[in-house]
Amino acid sequence: MAREHTKYQHLLDVCKALPPTPTAVVHPCDESSLKGAVDAARMGLIAPILVGPKARIEAIARESGIDIAGLPIVDAAFSQDSAEKAVAIVREGRAEALMKGSLHTDELMGAVVKRDTGLRTARRVSHCFVMDVPTYAETLIDTDCAVNIAPTMEDKVDIIQNAIDLAHALQFAEVRVAILSAMETINPKVPSTVEAGALCRMADRGQITGAILDGPLALDNAISLESKEIKKINSPVAGRANVLVVPDLEAGNMLAKSLSFLAGADAAGIVLGARVPIILTSRADSLTTRLASCAVAALVAKARREAQAKVVP
Repeated sequence: MAREHTKYQHLLDVCKALPPTPTAVVHPCDESSLKGAVDAARMGLIAPILVGPKARIEAIARESGIDIAGLPIVDAAFSQDSAEKAVAIVREGRAEALMKGSLHTDELMGAVVKRDTGLRTARRVSHCFVMDVPTYAETLIDTDCAVNIAPTMEDKVDIIQNAIDLAHALQFAEVRVAILSAMETINPKVPSTVEAGALCRMADRGQITGAILDGPLALDNAISLESKEIKKINSPVAGRANVLVVPDLEAGNMLAKSLSFLAGADAAGIVLGARVPIILTSRADSLTTRLASCAVAALVAKARREAQAKVVP
């Protein structure tokens, strides 16, 4: 059913005042990825640099009726070469974001995390879905749903901080982080509950900053005020979380797909923790979701520029 995407529309409206973000589009060698980049450029969200086999990109544009006139193309022999050349473009300062095309995510991330030639930072790389759930009042950030398979507690510190920084870039008035498990009490037999308690204590000591954290919380009492009241949970996060941290990738994948296919949610994907935001889109994504992913990256790039300007004397 058609519906309004008010949360995503807000992101797009905010980006109208920003210049297009220079973005290396990695291997846009099918209609959906090429059209997504061109549509985002037409909206003024990104200034795409197409990186991939030039003849193939031009052929897809002709066959699909996509106008790429005037867009720069960096020729690459194959998908891995596209990823490496796109990363090099970022390292040279010519792009402030990466956008995944028709290559596999592992190929792109392999180039990103290379120790000497990639885009590593001190942070662990992690994935967030920025979700527009029609039945929930606020924009939801779910993490990590696509990169870290079985993150350690140390990994989760970076995963949570990446999500908090994203929430600030998206101008959340208050960031409320729920660390999810199967229950809201600490049970030594359920390791994710123990980790959740420790992570909240780390936030109390300033090791995670910029948000209110609580956990463990089950999904129902993280997002339902009714559940919070029934279970008598005294928490500023319970019932009104806007960042959901899952125990592992399997749980994150199931949560995101449940919201998408059962609750009609849209999920804009982005990878954080590298030098620049990385836009991850799927062939099944709607145009609205693709544009929202680009808007999220544009706002993250803006926040990074502002942060860098503060440290420059």
